[in-house]
Amino acid sequence: MKVFKIIIALTLFAFTIFVYQGCKQLAQFTQAINNLKRCQFKLENVSNYRLSGINLSNKKSLSDFSLTDGLSLTRSFATKSFPSDFVLNVSARNPNDGKGGTPQTTATLSRLDWRLLIDDAQTVSGDIDKTFEIPGTGQSTNIPLNVSLDLYQFFGNQGYDKVVNLALALGGLNKNPARLKLDIHPTISTPLGNIEYPGRITVVDKEYK
Repeated sequence: MKVFKIIIALTLFAFTIFVYQGCKQLAQFTQAINNLKRCQFKLENVSNYRLSGINLSNKKSLSDFSLTDGLSLTRSFATKSFPSDFVLNVSARNPNDGKGGTPQTTATLSRLDWRLLIDDAQTVSGDIDKTFEIPGTGQSTNIPLNVSLDLYQFFGNQGYDKVVNLALALGGLNKNPARLKLDIHPTISTPLGNIEYPGRITVVDKEYK
């Protein structure tokens, strides 16, 4: 009888530990989800823009291209291939700074499934190739996305001048990311494993989302 009582006591103790650990993990999971939902993203700028291998950073209009560059671009467009390469810099902010009743928490971004929209037309997609720490300090973290796409494939029917001007608007001297949108699905890593954001976010240049 005494042995039986000991077994019962040990069983209840083990069950209590199991329930406690389960509740603790559930609380950690809920906290991780809430932390992720508070992370915010914004399109910062475009850098290192190259159109058919030509750097656009110091050009404002078609007249800024040299004769050689102009001939190279027209030949490329005529072959129905207008490769465009650039870095899209995304700013990430983590407001989990310990104020307002939430603990200060660093978010580790392990994945960022993204789709790029130009003038609201969906183009290419991708993901990050490494993790990014987004500290809960109120400061922003830059996430550079390497983008490669063929502008002719998506906008060639608009004609040579309009496509070149589009490239200049995105990556030229007076570049402005306003014509870009980024549809993202973030994932953060936690002690319980990777946790995905509950839904997709449309990121723009005007404000954090």
